[in-house]
Amino acid sequence: MPAPLPNFNKMIRIIDEVFATRNDPNQIQVNPEQLKKLQAISPLTLSEVTDENGPVIWLLMVPTTRDIMLDFLNKKISEKKLLKQTKPGHVYDCLYLCSATTLPEYRGKGETKKLCLATIEAIQKTHPIKTLFVWPFTKGGDRLSEAIARECDLELLKLKE
Repeated sequence: MPAPLPNFNKMIRIIDEVFATRNDPNQIQVNPEQLKKLQAISPLTLSEVTDENGPVIWLLMVPTTRDIMLDFLNKKISEKKLLKQTKPGHVYDCLYLCSATTLPEYRGKGETKKLCLATIEAIQKTHPIKTLFVWPFTKGGDRLSEAIARECDLELLKLKE
């Protein structure tokens, strides 16, 4: 098995630093079981931009329903339960911008926003997405979600800490 490309290890470090997913059993862990569920919900849930050294942007967007979204935003369910309750084959009207991870040297160039917009546009071809919701971890992520919602004319809702 070949060694991971250098960018892969950088991306994993950033995810661990920002989201601390390995230490929070209530967050979505992109492991084989959850990856299978994400792909069943939509093959567009995971997107990436790569260069010759591996991934430079990773994006996780989860289409779901308004009821599930509101339960999450009102802290009635965890992020992991949001994924569990989102059933493949349903009509989704909300989109959870779960994470957008970008290597520092690629930030500020508009590439993450471009990937988000393309993913939303593709999902909207089969689902009437009206709302984008986020759990903001960084100021950059917060600004990104605001810009995306504005450009896509989506209602933006945020989980309050």
